[in-house]
Amino acid sequence: MSPFKFNTTPSIVFGADTLQQLGTLALEHLGKRIALITDAGLVKTGLVAKAVTSLENQGLACLVIDGVQADPAEHIILDSVEKARQFGATAVIGMGGGSSLDAAKLVAVLLGGEQTLESLYGINQVRGSRLPLLLIPTTAGTGSEVTPISIITTGTHEKKGVVSPKLLPDIALLDPVLTLGLPPHVTAATGVDAMVHAIESYTSINANNNPVSKGLAIQALQLLSANIRTAVKEPGNIEARSGMLLGSMLAGQAFANSPVAAVHALAYPLGGHYGIPHGLSNALMLPQVLRFNASACADAYAELAPYIVPALRQGTVESLCEQVIAAIETLIIDIGLPNRLKDMDIPESACPDLASDAMKQARLLVNNPREVTLDTALRMYQDAW
Repeated sequence: MSPFKFNTTPSIVFGADTLQQLGTLALEHLGKRIALITDAGLVKTGLVAKAVTSLENQGLACLVIDGVQADPAEHIILDSVEKARQFGATAVIGMGGGSSLDAAKLVAVLLGGEQTLESLYGINQVRGSRLPLLLIPTTAGTGSEVTPISIITTGTHEKKGVVSPKLLPDIALLDPVLTLGLPPHVTAATGVDAMVHAIESYTSINANNNPVSKGLAIQALQLLSANIRTAVKEPGNIEARSGMLLGSMLAGQAFANSPVAAVHALAYPLGGHYGIPHGLSNALMLPQVLRFNASACADAYAELAPYIVPALRQGTVESLCEQVIAAIETLIIDIGLPNRLKDMDIPESACPDLASDAMKQARLLVNNPREVTLDTALRMYQDAW
């Protein structure tokens, strides 16, 4: 058996209404002055107020910084850091979707050390410490609460990642009640995002692909596949929401250690150029990448078949592989997501530029089971159009 490393968030609190425990957890682990990083939309739902009340009931001071936007730009991170520094924050809480959690990670690092944001980009470039950090996801998709990764938009369109075990929070608090208000299209897109994490982790050719990650990916796919349709169609179903949130976290633990690949690499330019949410970008490219990779990892796709569609337990490798891809294509349509780039008002003429940008995601493409070239990336965008 090959050697491997497995890192994850050291403390995970999961269950309905666990947000009520936030004040107690913060008092024990975070300190007296807390910067809560979130977005304005979540503030309007009243969920942030519940978090603040829990903190204040324990005598803690909390500053809500709600400037996060989807795929946050560098200036949002730097502005949040400045506000938290002026407040004298001793700890950071991130609450919201993946963008808020990613932002909170970087705020904690920048407040706790002396590095610039630019110096953090890449793999294992975080040199100093960070402030204590607690993350609270309100979507079931990114798994950011258990990943050592933060993605930021730099310049006009490009995305860059900060990858370091130091980004793993001290505590992840997962309360499925917080996801009940998600609209169906967000539930659908973030759910597919989590499924992509599990699939790509399982098939990653990264040297750290390991039995623990594979087991987590399988369990994640079981939960996500079994619950995503119900969560979309019955937004108030707490059991389905719980399954999605737990599945998302397990998929996050998997890909945090066995990294994702071409689906994400091809999805990022769609977000950078056209503002398409990350989960939807993944859904748009997923079938094309699966078909492209099938010649290199049909065995792995066949192994995943019963965890995606329980009835798919017998047949040839080729048959199971094809049925898995077809089932995922059907799922994307069933849960109401667009499945063509032209449905998003992306012109076919944009495909060459998208392919060029995708090739910049070398840290992801190196994990793909089949080599992606500029020509094959272009072909996948054209097929997705």
